[in-house]
Amino acid sequence: MNLLSIVTIISLFISLFLAFFLITAKTEHKISNTLFALFLVINAIDLSEPLFNIMVDGPSNLGMFRSTFAFLQIPVFYLYVVFVCYSDFKLKRQHLLHLLPFFIINLILLPRFYSVDIASKISFIQNRQSRVEFQLIHILIHVQIASYISAVFMVLRKSKKLYLENYAGKQINSYNWLFQFTLVLTIIYLVALLKNILKFSDYPHLSDAIKIGLQLSQLFIICWYLFKALNNPGLFRNIDTKLKLVEEIVSEEKNKEQEVQDEGAYKEELLKLKQFMADEKPFLNPSLTIQDISKQIGIPVRDLSLLINHQLGQHFYDFVNTYRIESAMEILRDRSKSELTILEILYEVGFNSKSSFNTAFKKHTNCTPTFYRKNL
Repeated sequence: MNLLSIVTIISLFISLFLAFFLITAKTEHKISNTLFALFLVINAIDLSEPLFNIMVDGPSNLGMFRSTFAFLQIPVFYLYVVFVCYSDFKLKRQHLLHLLPFFIINLILLPRFYSVDIASKISFIQNRQSRVEFQLIHILIHVQIASYISAVFMVLRKSKKLYLENYAGKQINSYNWLFQFTLVLTIIYLVALLKNILKFSDYPHLSDAIKIGLQLSQLFIICWYLFKALNNPGLFRNIDTKLKLVEEIVSEEKNKEQEVQDEGAYKEELLKLKQFMADEKPFLNPSLTIQDISKQIGIPVRDLSLLINHQLGQHFYDFVNTYRIESAMEILRDRSKSELTILEILYEVGFNSKSSFNTAFKKHTNCTPTFYRKNL
C-alpha cells in the first residue's frame, strides 16, 4: 500500500459516504440529489484505478469497462446542473441519448479487446499509441467534454439571467456554487487533456506524473464538495423553464409602434408598482418573486417583467434590493435603533446573507453599512 493507494481509499470513502447521504436525505428535490450522488459514484469508479490495478493483475475486460465510465461522468453532471437550475425539468426518453458515447466506445472495443485472449489484450495495451481505438476514445472524450462544458456554461448564464429578472431571494448562491463547480471541473479536464496529449508523445513519463497529481488532487476536491454540500443545503432548483428572458420578449414585439402605443400604460403601471412597493413593502419577504407582485397588483408577469427589466433598465433582483437598501439606510439613520447590529438589520429588510447585503449596499451607496453608520 503506497501513498497513492491510501489517498484513493480516503477519496473513495468520502465520495461514497456523500453519495449515500444525498440519496437517503429527505428532500423534495430527490432527482437532483440522486444525479449528484450518481456523479460522485461514477467519479469514484474512475478514481479506483490504483486499487483496481493492485487487485487485478494485467488487463481485463472489467478493467477496460471501468475506464469507459468516464463517458458517463460529464453527461450526468450536465443533467444535474439543469435539474438544479430549473424547477419543472423532467427526465424524458430522449435523455437516454446521453448514453450513446458510452455504448459506442464499448462496441468499438469489442472486436480487438473484449473478445480476445489475455495475450492479445496485453499486446493491445502495449501498442495503444498505434491503436485507432485508443485514438478514437481520446478524441471522442475530449469532444464530449468540450461540448458538455460549453452547454453547462450556457445553461448557467441563461438561468442566472432569468433569476435576476424574476426573483429576489437567496437562491442566487446556487449559481455561484454551480459556476465554481463547473470551473473546477473545467480546470481538471484541461489538465487531463494535457496528460492525454503527453501520453501519445515522446514524454509519457510526464503524463504519468500528471496522472498521479490528478489522483492526489481529487481528495481535496471531494472534500470541497462535502464542505459545500453541508454548508449549502438549499442549493436546489428554483426557475420555471417556461420563463423567457426579457430580450426574447422584446424581440417578440411586432413593431415599434406597439411600444409607443403602450407608453402611457407603462407609466400608469410604473406608478402603481412604485406605490405598492412603498405602501406594502413586499421587499421584506426574503423569497419575493416577480410572480408574487404580479398577483398582488394585477399586472401580468410578462408586462411587469418588461416594465422593470426593460423600461427601467434594472433586473428585478436589483430593483427589489434597491428598496431593501433604502429601508436599511433609514434604520441606520434612526438613532433609536442604534443598538441593532448590521446582521439584524439585513434580516429585517429582507436579505438572507451578509455577503449579498454588503454587495448590494456598496453598489447603491459606494460604501459599506458600517462606514455609512459611522459617518452619519
